[in-house]
Amino acid sequence: MDTTTATMPTVCQRFRIAGMTCHHCEMAVSAELAKLAGVTRVHVDAAAGTAITESVAPLEREAVAAAVDEAGYELVGVA
Repeated sequence: MDTTTATMPTVCQRFRIAGMTCHHCEMAVSAELAKLAGVTRVHVDAAAGTAITESVAPLEREAVAAAVDEAGYELVGVA
């Protein structure tokens, strides 16, 4: 088997975030979440109040909460 073309499994998680109102909010949260170890993709939607991450392993809730707090917002739940 050729492992050079094998893909790693991806874990998708959705988080609810309070306080976001605009594109700048989305960018701030996205930048902080992207710094977490193993994160490969982030999509943040201020209107929905959500962030969706893709990573190589599940993210710890505490790490996500700290990243969101660093951006100036509050993690209010896992959706």
